[in-house]
Amino acid sequence: MPGKTADRKVYVIGHKNPDTDSICSAIAYAELKNKLTGKHYEAKRAGQLNEETQYILERFGVEPPALLSTVQAQVRDLDINRNPGVSGDMSIKEAWSLMKNNKMKTMPITRGDHLEGIISTGDIAKSYLDVYDSHILSTAGTKYLNIIRTIDGEMITGDEQSCIDNGKVVIAASSPEKMEEFIEKDDLVILGNRYESQLCAIELQAGCIIVCQGAEVSRTIIKMAQDNGVSIITTPHDTFTVARLINQSIPVKYFMTTEDLCTFSVNEFVDDIKETMANQRFRDFPVLDKKGRFIGLISRRRMLNIFRKQVILVDHNEKSQAVNGIEEADILEIIDHHRLGALETLEPVYFRNIPVGSTATIIYIMYHESGTEISAKIASLLCAAILSDTLMFRSPTCTPTDQKAAEEMAAAAGLDIQELASSMFHAGSNLQNKTAREICFQDFKKFDVSGVQFGVGQLNLIDAGEISEIEKRLSPELENIRKEQHLDMLFFMLTNIVQESTRLLCSGEGAKDQMISAFDLPPDTDSIVLKGVVSRKKQLIPDFVISLQQ
Repeated sequence: MPGKTADRKVYVIGHKNPDTDSICSAIAYAELKNKLTGKHYEAKRAGQLNEETQYILERFGVEPPALLSTVQAQVRDLDINRNPGVSGDMSIKEAWSLMKNNKMKTMPITRGDHLEGIISTGDIAKSYLDVYDSHILSTAGTKYLNIIRTIDGEMITGDEQSCIDNGKVVIAASSPEKMEEFIEKDDLVILGNRYESQLCAIELQAGCIIVCQGAEVSRTIIKMAQDNGVSIITTPHDTFTVARLINQSIPVKYFMTTEDLCTFSVNEFVDDIKETMANQRFRDFPVLDKKGRFIGLISRRRMLNIFRKQVILVDHNEKSQAVNGIEEADILEIIDHHRLGALETLEPVYFRNIPVGSTATIIYIMYHESGTEISAKIASLLCAAILSDTLMFRSPTCTPTDQKAAEEMAAAAGLDIQELASSMFHAGSNLQNKTAREICFQDFKKFDVSGVQFGVGQLNLIDAGEISEIEKRLSPELENIRKEQHLDMLFFMLTNIVQESTRLLCSGEGAKDQMISAFDLPPDTDSIVLKGVVSRKKQLIPDFVISLQQ
C-alpha cells in the first residue's frame, strides 16, 4: 500500500526536452526539499539529456536523474493489498481462518516470490460441498501435519512431515469381521477406543489410524503399529467431528486456480486495465513486479482509491511542456521564471515565479531564504545552469540577481566562470553524432496562442561555421517534423552566442511571413537573421505572439 499522501515520494521534474537549467534546478531543489522536510523528494527528467547537460553532470560527478516518461496513474499507484502469499501445502482450514481474519475473498498461493495460483472463498466452499471422493486426501498428497492441526490431534507414532500418497478415508464403526470387507492397505481409518478395531486396522495394513475422543492407545497397539509401519494419531474429537473436519486438511494447492490467471504488472497504466477487470469473473487480481514476482492483489473496489503521483514542476508551467499524464498527477509546487501558461491544478499550489534569467537563480534564492548551506556540488550545478540560460550574462533575460548568484556559486565551488561557460558551450555544440531530429528536439518547446499551435527549438553555438552546417542538416527535416508534431508552425533558432544574433529557420504556412512582420523586416527577406536576438523567452516569443494576436 503506497501509504498516506504525506509519506509518499515526490518527483521534482522539468519540462520535456530538458535543458541544463531544467535538470540542474530539479536536482538542486530536490536536495533542498529533502534537507528541509526529511521526506523523499527525487529529481527526474521528462526527456533525453542534451550534450551540454551531460557534460555538466559528468564534470561534477552527478548521476543524471532517471527518466520519467509519464506521471499517468499506474497499477503501482493503486491501493494494493500486500498481504503475503501462503504455501500451497497449507491446509484448507488454515487458509480459511487466515482469509476470515484478514477479511479476504482471495488468497494468493506462492512459492517464495513466485505466484503459483490463487484460491477463493468459492474454491473453499467447493472443497466442502462438491467432494465425494474418499481417496481425496491421498490424491491431493495431504501431509499428516495438516491432519494433526486440523483435528487438534497428536501423532503417537509415524512421521508428521510425510504425505498420504495412497488409500482412502474410512470410518470403522462396525465389528472387526465387517472391517475386513472394506479396509484396504494404506487406508486412513477413523475409529474409537475399541482395542479389537485398532488391532484389526493394523493387521489389515492401514496407513494410519485416528483414535477419537482422546482415548488412550495401549503400548501393545503402539508397538504393533511401529512394527507394521502404521501411523497413529489421537484426537479429542468424536468420529463425526473428525469425519467432518478431515477434508479441511487437504492442501490449498489442490483446489487453487492455476490456469488463465489474470495478472497485472505494477507498471501497467490504470486506464489500460479497467476494461480487462470489467470483463473478468475474478474478484481480485494478482500484481507482479517488473521481474514477475508477486507483490499483492487489487480489486475493482480498490480502483476507486488511486494515489496520484505527486510532482513539483521546475522551469515550466505549461501543459504542453510538462511530462505526459500531468493532468492525472497532484502538482504540489511550481518553480519557474517563464510567462504564465495554461496549466490547471486540482488544488491551490505553491507557485514561485520570478522574472529572472534562470530557474536556478530562484533555487539559489530559496536556499538562502531557508538558511540551508549549499554544497560545492550543488553550487557547481546552479552556476552552470545560470550561465547556460543567460548565455553567460549576454541574454536580455539576465538580471543582476542572476549574475550575483552565478558569481557567488562559482566562488563557493572554486570555478572559473569564463572557462566553465566556454567548455560547456563547446560541449553543447558537439552535434556530430546527432540526427537532424535529435538536434531539433534538444531544446524544444510547444506553444498555443490564439488557437495557433507552434513550436520553437533553439541551439546555442559559438562558431559561425557550425551554424551554416547545422542549417543545412535541419532545413530539409523541419517540414516533416512540423507535420509529425501536428503544429501549424515550427521555428528553429540557431543562436550565435559570441555575435549575439540568431539565424531563424521557419516551417509552416505563413510562418516566415509572420516572423518578418513580427520583427518588421523587409518583405523580400530571404534568410531571417535577427541581430541582438538570443532569447526565445524574452525576445522571440513576445514579439511573435503580439504579431499573431494582431
